[in-house]
Amino acid sequence: MTTVSPTPPPAMRLRELVFGAACAAAVRAAARLGVADALGDAPATAEELAVAVHTEARPLHRLLRALSCYGIFEETADGAFVHTEMSRLLRDDAPNSLRYISLWCTEPWTWEAWPRLDEAVRSGRSVFDDLYGKGFFDYLHQDAKDSAQVFNRAMTTSSRQSAEDIAELLDLTGAASVADIGGGQGHVLASLLEKHPTVEGTLLDLPDVVANADLRLRDGGPLAPRVRIVPGDCRQDIPVRADLYIIKNILEWDDESTRTTLRNVVAAAPPGARVVIIENLIDDSPSMKFTTAMDLLLLLNVGGAKHTKESLVSRMTEAGLTLREILPVNAYLHAFDCAVPE
Repeated sequence: MTTVSPTPPPAMRLRELVFGAACAAAVRAAARLGVADALGDAPATAEELAVAVHTEARPLHRLLRALSCYGIFEETADGAFVHTEMSRLLRDDAPNSLRYISLWCTEPWTWEAWPRLDEAVRSGRSVFDDLYGKGFFDYLHQDAKDSAQVFNRAMTTSSRQSAEDIAELLDLTGAASVADIGGGQGHVLASLLEKHPTVEGTLLDLPDVVANADLRLRDGGPLAPRVRIVPGDCRQDIPVRADLYIIKNILEWDDESTRTTLRNVVAAAPPGARVVIIENLIDDSPSMKFTTAMDLLLLLNVGGAKHTKESLVSRMTEAGLTLREILPVNAYLHAFDCAVPE
């Protein structure tokens, strides 16, 4: 049975942290092997699980023992393994599965980029061009298509999970139209339109993205009569007028791109329109360990950054928006409810 000290001394904790790559790799291995899917409600030995996932039993036992130290699976007194709340999140059929998020954060290119974090800190820019000879998204879609598929699955899962929280949070009273800017496949928009049957919606994102929009929004889908899908780049132009604009998790580029996008929204919106900006924060958030890690990964791969509350409010104010209130969406997201001046 695996035992872990509940409050390790500083030297032990630091040793654990510098071996953090081992923990991330172990989660990735379990996700790729499908161990969580193979383990049902009854305890199972490593030997039984090895047969199910086509591995050797002894190294699989070592993997499960390591993960159990972090609360991912639990080893019983007789040497079998059972699920924990975290290990169940690695199952494909879990309602809030984190399997593809776990894979995305540990893709092969991340192992090349992390050791060069000191270079990114010195220069303040991405290391990706130096590593691969091209920008991150060009590399992803041209040279690492399997990784691009993992990215798409991870973003789809994440968007679906947060879309319901956003739809529950936002009061659309008085709004006849809503535009989801840089809205990906439109999960947030679909959730809002399902909850508000008289509201019309517009989804704007890059052509390749909206081509794979949520089926509910496309021709033949139940929401299609109330939806306009607009291919475009919000950093170039936003040819959409609406009562409410949603901007979620896209203000992570360089500062100038963020400023340009917000100015484009203000230029497109009618006076008095509502603008809700939804982002992860790297301060005043219960998910700071996750968001600060993502902030460093953004520095490495695209030279971007997550926002503090102050930096986001500053960008909004510069663009001419008036902040009305800040609302927590869930443990990971905050909504900045703004208005375009009359």
